Amino acid sequence: MTTEEPLGPDEIERYRRHIVLAEIGGAGQQRLKNAAVLVIGAGGLGAPVLQYLAAAGIGHIGIVDDDTVSLSNLQRQVIHGTDAIGLSKIESAEAAIAAINPHVRVTGFRTRFTPEAAPGLLAGFDLLIDGSDNFETRYAAADAAEAARLPLVTGAVGRFDGSLTVLKPWETDPDGRLNPGYRDLFPQAPPPGVVPSCAEAGIVGALTGVIGTLMAMEAIKVVTGAGEPLIGRLMLYDGLAARFDVMRYRRRRQ
Repeated sequence: MTTEEPLGPDEIERYRRHIVLAEIGGAGQQRLKNAAVLVIGAGGLGAPVLQYLAAAGIGHIGIVDDDTVSLSNLQRQVIHGTDAIGLSKIESAEAAIAAINPHVRVTGFRTRFTPEAAPGLLAGFDLLIDGSDNFETRYAAADAAEAARLPLVTGAVGRFDGSLTVLKPWETDPDGRLNPGYRDLFPQAPPPGVVPSCAEAGIVGALTGVIGTLMAMEAIKVVTGAGEPLIGRLMLYDGLAARFDVMRYRRRRQ
């Protein structure tokens, strides 16, 4: 957790539309302020996640990214502007977050999220959000979050399609069964080269906004306790057909 300092008068006014919601209220907004959330990636998915978490009043946001802003990023990575080309994505995102909400503290980690680095990166955070674009990082994030017993919001996009889910595999469902983990949903990564990258296959920029915003929504639900997070459920979005589907999945490991 990041802070127990109560909401100030300007924060109460800033978050008034949250506070009047019975599902969030003042207590929920205080939980958002007290929360520390680590986000992997300040790219297509990370951009809307960071923007909406900052606007929502998450007290401490960590960003893991080792890349710099390039011109080809700007079609979808909307937290970065043209004047940020050449800057580290962390530096650019930190400036954007400061402009959105001065009450948010940002910690940048200019590195890759690896199994070796994971324990140090996760220390002090309450929730992990994975907006990475490769399977190696996704599995590393899932394994590390499960080991640390941190909730994980993870999403993926490609061309016109996207998906997201929430993982708490150390907890049980209402029937007393352990919740599924990432490897119950995806037991192993596909062989290299089978799934083309966004650079190879292309991606519509607004798709990352759809999925990234939903990831931020799930994070807000997890932190505040509002609603039913996508635990044991995979949400699928078909942008061309304008259709959402939800698939349930269960734990397969013993």
